[in-house]
Amino acid sequence: MDELQRTNGLKARFENGSVALGVLDSVYSPALVEFYGDLGLDFVWIDLEHGGPSPWDSSAIEDLLRAAERTGIEMAVRLPNTDPTLVRKALDLGVRTVFLPRVESAEEVRTAVRSSRFRYDGGPGDRGLASPRARRWGLAEDYVETEDRETLVGVTIENRQSLANLDEILAVPALGFVFIGPFDLSVSLGYPGEIDHPKVQEAVETIRSTAVDAGVPVGGLGFGMDDVNEKAQNGYQMLNLGSTTGALKGVVEGWFDGYDGHRSDER
Repeated sequence: MDELQRTNGLKARFENGSVALGVLDSVYSPALVEFYGDLGLDFVWIDLEHGGPSPWDSSAIEDLLRAAERTGIEMAVRLPNTDPTLVRKALDLGVRTVFLPRVESAEEVRTAVRSSRFRYDGGPGDRGLASPRARRWGLAEDYVETEDRETLVGVTIENRQSLANLDEILAVPALGFVFIGPFDLSVSLGYPGEIDHPKVQEAVETIRSTAVDAGVPVGGLGFGMDDVNEKAQNGYQMLNLGSTTGALKGVVEGWFDGYDGHRSDER
């Protein structure tokens, strides 16, 4: 491969049957993205659906990417919607892994995945050929082949519609992975926030088992390390361990719990 273009570490782990561990950086800090890479995590989740910079803010995304590239951690970017224009924009900035929220149909997924490829399913893709950052502004060789090989486009299965169309979605050519979203799924199924409700758990298991049988990598949230270990044994290949703010919350609350002096709760 051209030395100016890097491989997709997340894709490599999927292909060799390994489990990728990551963290949601909920403060969108290049310093923390870099630090997570130094700590040895496989990916950092940048969520542009529920927060963060605008997906059109090239400078902000590029700063996060530089931090990720510095330490070799894969940056998995969840876009705010499935607009193919957003997919192309993220990839041209240098993102290798994107995943799409709230998908409903196989055709919607196919359109988005096609927008990430120069060649797709035996025919032409729908990615624009230019000389952006992903191409190192025209310096990279074998750009078309490398991008088509290293790019991952995944989807979040998190509503009734995607659950009903799961088989068709999993059959979309070049689908990179499915990520199970239990919280939105609980809302869509009529049990908001009750992720342990039997109907929600049944849906989660349906997604997991169907994706594993279809040979599509499965991602999900880890609720403590016992849950992470169990999911890793049950076919999950992409597991989010927590978030920056969640980790800080636990540490600071632990400090407070261990403090023997008086502390005012007034703000």
